[in-house]
Amino acid sequence: METHQLDKTDLQLLKILQENGRISIKELAQRVHLSPTPVFDRVRRLESSGVIERYTTVLNAAKLGQGFLVFCSVKLRRMGKDIAHDFVERVKDIPEVAECYNISGEFDYLLKIYAPDMQYYNEFCINVLGTIESLGSIQSSFVMNPVKTSVGLPLR
Repeated sequence: METHQLDKTDLQLLKILQENGRISIKELAQRVHLSPTPVFDRVRRLESSGVIERYTTVLNAAKLGQGFLVFCSVKLRRMGKDIAHDFVERVKDIPEVAECYNISGEFDYLLKIYAPDMQYYNEFCINVLGTIESLGSIQSSFVMNPVKTSVGLPLR
């Protein structure tokens, strides 16, 4: 994967945009002490190069009735190219799965799942995850108190 050389101003822009993706170019320019035109050009360059992938809105899961957060470790019955591909494609279509990672260690995948409550999650395990043939076992860890959450990257 290609990495990009970013200068101090690029990093400042990225930090600000991670905090507020809706900030105007004018305000962004003021915060980095440049005029709007070069800031606009820098942001467009960061977008077109793929450094900025997309802009998004962070929602409050609890206020939307999805505050039951689970990290679900998944072990497949056996690993193989077709089996892994099928599992990944199935998981991509499950709305409750916010994130999925192929991991090393005892388990094969780690899923971040949002649900309304324990009963819903139990039914989800049986009626959704349980229908995936390649699934061998799962281990669920329930978030009791989120200590630190972030959607941004640490920029230096």
